Amino acid sequence: EDGEDVAWETIRLKLTELIDKEDKLKPHSDDDLVKELSKAGLTVARRTITKYRKKLGIPSSRQRKDWTKKK
Repeated sequence: EDGEDVAWETIRLKLTELIDKEDKLKPHSDDDLVKELSKAGLTVARRTITKYRKKLGIPSSRQRKDWTKKK
């Protein structure tokens, strides 16, 4: 298969895992997600994270924040 398809699948899985496990009071920004993916050995630009996040239908960190809970 095409290496880009493999990379997309790997990044997609890790991205959804990171967002599923994030603190909903302080969700990861796209820059934070770049750093977290880098720790996992995946080098991705912030604009790529934004593109993939939108492609997956994942809202921005501000939209994912749980505003009902107090800090």
